[in-house]
Amino acid sequence: MSPSQWCRDLAMGARFAVTGGREGWGRVTLTAVGVGLGVALLLLCTAMPTVFSSRSKVEDARHANLYSQEAPPKADNTLLIAAADTTWHDDDILGRLVEPEGRRAPLPPGVERFPGKGEMVVSPALKDLLESDDAKLLRERLPYKITGTIGESGLIGSHELVYYAGASGMKIVDASLVTRLTKFGRPDADVAPEKTDPVLLLMVLVVFVVLLTPVAVFIAAAVRFGGERRDRRLAALRLVGSDRGMTRRIAAGEALAGALLGLAVGTGFFLLGRQKLGTGELLGVSVWPSYLDPTPALAVLVAVAVPVAAVLVTLLAMRGVVIEPLGVVRAAKQRRRRLWWRLLPPPAGLAMLYPMIGQGHENGDFNQYLVIGGVLMLLIGITALLPWVVEAVVVRLGKGPLSWQLAVRRLQLSSGTAARMVNGIAVAVAGAIALQMLFTGTQSQYTESTGQDTSRVQMEVDFSGPKQLSGIEREFTGTKGVRAAVALASSQYGDSRRNPENSNGLTVANCAALRELATLPSCKDGDVFITRTRSGYEDPSNASEIALVKPGRQLYIDPSYDGPDRGLEVPWTVPANIREVNARKDSLQEYTSLLVTPAALPREAAPAVISDGVYLRLDPSVPDSREYVRNVAARIDPLAQTFAWSATEEDAKYASIRTGLFVGSAFVLALIGASLLVSQLEQLRERKKLLSALVAFGTRRRTLSLSVLWQTALPVGLGLVLATTVGVTLGSVLLRMTRTPVAMDWASVLTMTGVGAAVVGVVTLLSLPPLLRMMRPAGLRTE
Repeated sequence: MSPSQWCRDLAMGARFAVTGGREGWGRVTLTAVGVGLGVALLLLCTAMPTVFSSRSKVEDARHANLYSQEAPPKADNTLLIAAADTTWHDDDILGRLVEPEGRRAPLPPGVERFPGKGEMVVSPALKDLLESDDAKLLRERLPYKITGTIGESGLIGSHELVYYAGASGMKIVDASLVTRLTKFGRPDADVAPEKTDPVLLLMVLVVFVVLLTPVAVFIAAAVRFGGERRDRRLAALRLVGSDRGMTRRIAAGEALAGALLGLAVGTGFFLLGRQKLGTGELLGVSVWPSYLDPTPALAVLVAVAVPVAAVLVTLLAMRGVVIEPLGVVRAAKQRRRRLWWRLLPPPAGLAMLYPMIGQGHENGDFNQYLVIGGVLMLLIGITALLPWVVEAVVVRLGKGPLSWQLAVRRLQLSSGTAARMVNGIAVAVAGAIALQMLFTGTQSQYTESTGQDTSRVQMEVDFSGPKQLSGIEREFTGTKGVRAAVALASSQYGDSRRNPENSNGLTVANCAALRELATLPSCKDGDVFITRTRSGYEDPSNASEIALVKPGRQLYIDPSYDGPDRGLEVPWTVPANIREVNARKDSLQEYTSLLVTPAALPREAAPAVISDGVYLRLDPSVPDSREYVRNVAARIDPLAQTFAWSATEEDAKYASIRTGLFVGSAFVLALIGASLLVSQLEQLRERKKLLSALVAFGTRRRTLSLSVLWQTALPVGLGLVLATTVGVTLGSVLLRMTRTPVAMDWASVLTMTGVGAAVVGVVTLLSLPPLLRMMRPAGLRTE
């Protein structure tokens, strides 16, 4: 067979597809929409490398090395900058205070000019938020005049909340609070590639395979829309002289036309979605439309793979169909599907994954080709087994109500079509179950206990410089939503004025606050305590410090050391009433064992007593208690940092992969729903005359509607059972690969299965209105 003959036959099929009248255009349109939805999602996936690269470039370009221990000297090209981040409800706001020290000071990316004192430039999303009616507390916290907006080059997403506020008089007291820059950007030393955790890399590979496989399954199903009517039309071609091979190539040409049109439709969907995604936000993630530019090589791969797949799928599907001049043999009793080859993909997938069982974190990276191949073979095994399972089950069904019998008979005649509709949702559910098991099983490996008692303290405030304890306590105690405030401060002491041989830290607080650190028999202002043990040390013994702070001994608060900075060197005599106490195991502060009330220190030592922060107990009945606290902290110190206590802390990379999974799953679920709806409409269109004939002979619409529901429910139920089995198997293997004990979380498994069933249920309900319109005797009319 010459290539020119192939081209002529394919072109003839494409011409038949677009010149077949209203029915032909309806079939091609449904195919194009089905393929287009898959192509749009594939193009979105091809843009992911650009998204990650673009976001990283912006983050690197605007990076200010706030934690540098070395600041350049003041010059005409330097800028003072300090972190002033905050949080509004659950949204993080990146804030920076800037003070240019010369005319050539570097501007942050996306900022056209520096804001003056009392002014700020903000991201468009933050500007909209501040102008909203429910952001009154946030406007109080950021009392700056908005003089401009930050451009796209300075933001990683369209909904990112960022501001740069002008300041004056900032000083470099601590390199972690205020620093000096000559340029923005991440130093080369900070961008060295970091070795990725093998288990996290495994998660990324599995996520991509699980999210993309249902898309490929849907595209393969979409190119076969209208297969039964197409085969009957091809019988006419056999009557006028075409052979079997030519007939198959013409059928492939029809599929090719639908696929090519689907590429155009998918590109249109992608361009529309690209613009919408650039102005929206999903699970806290937003991007700019320019980030969603497909990688050229991957886009070309999609453009070539989809039409080629359409031709190959059609040729493969027609191997089991004999088209003769007088009809289609498929309409006769079908030969039972063979099982042996359908059982091969799952064992092959398990064989690929088996060598990596027990590898865990320590034995190097997982072989990415074996991981992708193994997971893919297990998921493809569902698409191979499901048609056989549906056929084997429905052939044994029969007795029941009329609607049941109509549904069962239809499934017995076309079980393959029903299975193709369900294949995508089954594959998606199986992958979701496996991933849920993997994430749930490994969660403890990426979640650490912080040791924070959230029932005791809900928020912590740390200040950038010394603060008066009494004033701070009054500020927070009188704040709406605060039940109690514990303010702590610290200083240093030594046994000589300069370069002391023995030195340590001390904590200064009132009696109520000190009781949060140690068990005190009694306490009044002027008392001093030394703990017998020290929390936070492997060796809790405190004998050396107890010997150092003997009653009557002369010590020095804030001693001096060699260097440019000098301490206050305030003499202090250890009082005779110092008492030994036991530190609390759940002490709010670790490492310090000398506890002093304010009146026990000389007045001259007050400047050396630096606030360690405030611990707050909030009233849960006040909805915005955290926002009130953040406002007070910002009023006291614009550079104050607030932290919400949490019992656990999750690894950032693990959390970002899980967020990516949720975002991708949302798109795949949307594709599943839309594609199922298109597939359902195509099936109804195929049966339009049959439904009209049944109605014309007196069949009740309720009976026909129930039969359509049964036709959907039976394959879906069987598909979900098979998906659960494969998903649990794959999840168990992945857990063993990560050296994690296999524990079944049946609640999650049932949830994933329920989500899949819910999507199908919604699609079925949406298809009822067109079904009712088709059940009219007028549908028997033909052209």
